[in-house]
Amino acid sequence: MVERKQNTILLARLAEPRKTIQVIAGPRQVGKTTMVKQVLQQCATPAFMYNADAVSADNTSWIAERWAEVRSQMAFNNYGEAILVFDEIHKIDNWSEQVKREWDNDTFRDTNIKVVLLGSSRLLLKRGLTESLAGRFEIISMGHWSFAEMHEAFGWNINQYVYFGGYPGSATYIENETRWRRYMREAIISPAIEKDVLQTSFIYKPALLNQLFHIGCAYSGELLSYNKMLGMLQDAGNAGTLVSYLQLLSDSKLLVGLQKYAVDQARKYKSIPKLQVYNNALLSAMSDGMTYQKAFTNPALWGRWVESAVGCYLLDKAEELECALYYWRENDDEVDFVLTRADKILAIEVKSGRRQQNKGMAIFKEKYHPQFSLVVGGDAMPLETFFTGDLSRLL
Repeated sequence: MVERKQNTILLARLAEPRKTIQVIAGPRQVGKTTMVKQVLQQCATPAFMYNADAVSADNTSWIAERWAEVRSQMAFNNYGEAILVFDEIHKIDNWSEQVKREWDNDTFRDTNIKVVLLGSSRLLLKRGLTESLAGRFEIISMGHWSFAEMHEAFGWNINQYVYFGGYPGSATYIENETRWRRYMREAIISPAIEKDVLQTSFIYKPALLNQLFHIGCAYSGELLSYNKMLGMLQDAGNAGTLVSYLQLLSDSKLLVGLQKYAVDQARKYKSIPKLQVYNNALLSAMSDGMTYQKAFTNPALWGRWVESAVGCYLLDKAEELECALYYWRENDDEVDFVLTRADKILAIEVKSGRRQQNKGMAIFKEKYHPQFSLVVGGDAMPLETFFTGDLSRLL
């Protein structure tokens, strides 16, 4: 079984003296619960794991009761410390206030219970943390599975990863693409939108948000102005609504609108967004009538999938390395991706059969002087090398 790098981080933090609540945050279906279970099996400290999935949302005493059980077990067994894990904690109403009360009570009484929280809704977790638990938690982020992880777990080659993306739960269905697409839509996409986005924020036009997600997947890797989006959407309202909905989709790790790189912040905010899915499985699953074979055997089409896959990888790395991800374009000259951290700039061009090469990289270098630049794909750096390399060395 694959062990993700977050295993080591959580194991190390649980070995430290009790300081903060550990929060495992990430998109749906990336192995958060599995990772925590693996860590608990390696940990010598007594651990107690509870799942709130089947608990009534208005059962406001459930958290306190489970906490009391752990305290009783510690006293009865003379444990010096214990680990308490709550899965799907966000499904309990006012959960963050209850966790705050019990955590602060343990702190006051010097009760050494180390706490781990996780759940399938990144947005609901985030809202509860910021409302009540400020200063009491650390987040361990888990992204989508990398090519190296999907290769190790399922033997996938790079082309399979480009098309089917990085959701491990869907891997067993790829031989039957109709079944795979149904799994993606019903087990991942629908819950992410209906249970995460729509239940977390007041959405005046939920149908519009769904349309925006569909268009965003269809145009992943493309620049699409808000005015053009308004023309493609029914009952679209105004650009401000689209901006806020796109931000919610980004917070859920579904779809983002990348800004154009510029030294002037105002130009970044006013730029045309480059739509980019967080996982290429979303692009493939929402492309009606598309198949792996059809995409792979069409050079122009496959080039689009490759560029989008590179964007997915860079989004994950941007969060991991605390970088910002942009694109750059002037007239017909463009650089596919620009990654920045502090004063360092990395420019990345994707070579594919999608379009003719342009002078964008040369112009960008002359104008912004990036420390490093990479050309990925085609007869340049192989995708396998890029996806398994260490970008932190360049930033």
